[in-house]
Amino acid sequence: MTETTATGRKVTTSDRIKDLILADGLRPGDLLPTEGELCTRLGVSRSNVREAIRKLTTLDIVDVRHGHGTYVGQGSLDALVEALVFRGVLSPGDDLDALRDVVDVRTALDRGMSDQIVEALAGTSNPDLHALVDEMVAMAAAGKSFPQQDRAFHTGLLATLGNSLVGQLVAAFWDVHTAVLPRLNVAVASDLEQTARAHGLMLDAAEAGDADAFRAAITSHYEPIVRALENETGGAASDERAEN
Repeated sequence: MTETTATGRKVTTSDRIKDLILADGLRPGDLLPTEGELCTRLGVSRSNVREAIRKLTTLDIVDVRHGHGTYVGQGSLDALVEALVFRGVLSPGDDLDALRDVVDVRTALDRGMSDQIVEALAGTSNPDLHALVDEMVAMAAAGKSFPQQDRAFHTGLLATLGNSLVGQLVAAFWDVHTAVLPRLNVAVASDLEQTARAHGLMLDAAEAGDADAFRAAITSHYEPIVRALENETGGAASDERAEN
């Protein structure tokens, strides 16, 4: 069921359930009204409620626990990650625009939060983050990738800010990046050590309160993947010219 507001905005049953969650002050993990109660309160049919619940479940806005009821979900960005990963691998043979877009967004998020990160970490000591850097450097020297440590480092940098949304976005785009990268056959193994050491430069700069050095380290961090993308694009263009 869809209604249209005076401003022309279409309001679905899913929208009304979200409004109800907010109006009732429900939090993640709280039990929603029963299906019958939702029908009565919203003035819609059971089929409308069920369809809306299915839609909201895919977005993790609600969590259906069979035999127990429907609860407010955690609102994770898993659905966003899945959609972006699919977009990134939908036509990998044509170009690498999807991965380039993800790298651009990750870079923008890191640079956009740089002043806040530096302000939060200036004058502090963060042994857990330094330990992650040491692990990454050691693994890179051995020719091994370090996805778990990399993700933990980036989310750890943001943990001190108290901004859960930014943390989720950074983690989400990191997940998209690492999922799409191997599918598109972009080789960056030779640059693992630069990437690993750039994490240490970022952390040192943040602890020293040097925002400019932090941003320079961000550039160093992404340089290998940017260079690899440029090489792939150039190689694809050369192949195309050869075919013609």
